[in-house]
Amino acid sequence: MKIINYLFIFVSSWLFAQDSIQTNFVKKIRIEQNQLAAIDNFGNYYFTDLNTISKQVKTNEFIYNNMQLGEISSIDAFNALKTTVFYRDFNTVIILDNRLSEIMKIDFNQNTPFRNISHVSAGYDTTIWCFNQETQELELFDYRNKTTRVKSFPVNDNAIAILSNYNTCWLLTKNYLYHYNYFGSLLKKIAHDGFTSMRESDGNLILKKDEFLHYLDTTTELITPIQDLNLLIKQFFVTNETLYIYDDEFLHQYQLIKE
Repeated sequence: MKIINYLFIFVSSWLFAQDSIQTNFVKKIRIEQNQLAAIDNFGNYYFTDLNTISKQVKTNEFIYNNMQLGEISSIDAFNALKTTVFYRDFNTVIILDNRLSEIMKIDFNQNTPFRNISHVSAGYDTTIWCFNQETQELELFDYRNKTTRVKSFPVNDNAIAILSNYNTCWLLTKNYLYHYNYFGSLLKKIAHDGFTSMRESDGNLILKKDEFLHYLDTTTELITPIQDLNLLIKQFFVTNETLYIYDDEFLHQYQLIKE
């Protein structure tokens, strides 16, 4: 088992840009279904209603329901061929194919050692990233072999969110943003104040603080505010430089303009 060593990682802080990133309005549509939970790279929508997922693909609809596992905590549709569904109350992850048929069930209550998982995100191949609340460690778990490929030292802070794009994984806590590569090496640890959620955009991040969005260039660590759109941000998503903002009634679509 590989242990992540970050004893010599420099803790940096944000660099703030003066200008803002502009957006072009594309369209808005009324959302009449239940909770919008995800949008994949093909522009397909995923909705949840307690223990039911529905996926809208043009004129087709696919549905997955699991009454035994209760309410759905999160959906990660970064890989539309292996959608990752997390049921926190039952400490269980379900992997679904592109038609929402079950591929794999991962019950962490049945695995040894026991893991109390608070957040998950899709990994590469047959892995998922997960945050073990008992040990405060981030793990890359191979669900096919039921083994941990890599894990971090404890972060001494509760996770707010984790996010992966295969190549890297970000862990957002109350005070820091941790950035790991898929070998488990800690690349950066950045102090922050008040960010509560994040999305990935071509290796960079969009982070939410209150009702405002900010763009983080992960190479320069320069953070730039995104043009204030004067919207309630219940959920936001990013795919292929397209920003979606869901205000609990309409889904607003914008194109990001980066110079």
